[in-house]
Amino acid sequence: MKNLRNPWAWVPTLYFAEGIPYVAVMTISLIMYKRLGMSNTDITLYTSWLYLPWVIKPFWSPFIDLVKTKRWWITAMQMLVGAALGGVAFTIPGEWWLQGTLFFFWLMAFASATHDIAADGFYMLGLDQHSQALFVGIRSTFYRIATIVGQGFLVMLAGNLEVLTRNVRYSWSLMFYFMAGMFIALWLYHSWVLPRPDEDSDRAGMTRSRLIDELKYTFITFFHKPQVWAGISFMLFYRMPEGLLSKVSALFLIDPGHSGGLGLSPAEYGFVQGTVGVVGLTVGGILGGIAAGSHGLKYWLWPMVCAITLPDAVYVYMSYAMPSDLMIINICVFVEQFGYGFGFSAYMLYLIYYSRGEHKTSHYALCTALMALSMMIPGFFAGALQEAVGYKTFFIIVMLTCSLTFVVSYFLKIDPEFGKKTNDK
Repeated sequence: MKNLRNPWAWVPTLYFAEGIPYVAVMTISLIMYKRLGMSNTDITLYTSWLYLPWVIKPFWSPFIDLVKTKRWWITAMQMLVGAALGGVAFTIPGEWWLQGTLFFFWLMAFASATHDIAADGFYMLGLDQHSQALFVGIRSTFYRIATIVGQGFLVMLAGNLEVLTRNVRYSWSLMFYFMAGMFIALWLYHSWVLPRPDEDSDRAGMTRSRLIDELKYTFITFFHKPQVWAGISFMLFYRMPEGLLSKVSALFLIDPGHSGGLGLSPAEYGFVQGTVGVVGLTVGGILGGIAAGSHGLKYWLWPMVCAITLPDAVYVYMSYAMPSDLMIINICVFVEQFGYGFGFSAYMLYLIYYSRGEHKTSHYALCTALMALSMMIPGFFAGALQEAVGYKTFFIIVMLTCSLTFVVSYFLKIDPEFGKKTNDK
């Protein structure tokens, strides 16, 4: 391997860089557009389209191997993300702020999805098997840190700037300029520190026609798996309540009281959702993995189904009780996010279970595309539905859609041994 580097020098920062643009596109954009006065209908509709690059990722990810190296793709996409962040910052104060910011968020989304493909592939090329196993927890930890920085620190930064400057547009523009500078620094750092694995330049035998043939065969074999329709239904509808809730819950927390929301400031929202919520999500996910490892996915499926759905009731409570105590709001968000983290473990494990066998990597990529689609579709109409019925009724509707999660889970047939920890060495 050329230019051998200590993995600690690049693995943490690489996955921090993977998390920041995703959070910017999926979460920070929601808060920004709400602060700029957009309606919930428009916010959820426009931002849901930003899931599209992750939905279609399996269709074009094989072609990355045909052009340049994964290292080149990583650094190029980081530079593009930095430019897109600067573009968002530049267009916010302008007359065409909506069209301009949406264009650059789209550019950022495609660059981020491409970066995900290249980074995950490079991780396997740049480390031996022992180091891959050793750093798998490190990469996920720094991705979570990126989430906390994005949803927490950066949103709080924008909120504090609003107080100092008394200008919402200028404040969010400054925050995105800060993000652009941070990402350009990451690009410069990774251009120097990333190793140059010999395998990364070896694309012998890779032709466009061969990749197209393999892609066709991947789709054919994917749809010939046992329980294909039960599996696809599970992938699309298991997260239906969360798909409706995820975008509107953020808007509910910051909407003023006369609009039915809790009226949190950006700084308060950054702490509640970006810190307390992310901690709850992380703890729930860790415990979900431990639980599944002890008795298997089949044993824990129904507790996880309950965990991902029933805590959504805290938003029904908050929409009626309208708590002003930040501690109560923090507890409610923590409970919902903890339940989501615990219940989401079942979803991710099932994707692995369904992808087993030949072409498991390609099949898993298709599963993740369906996962992105499951969040994209509900988001299209979530805001319009909320504005039509109000927050109280909307959250009750979310609870009613939990029945879909139970129905699609009922039809699954899972090997009782899958997920259990074995004593094999």
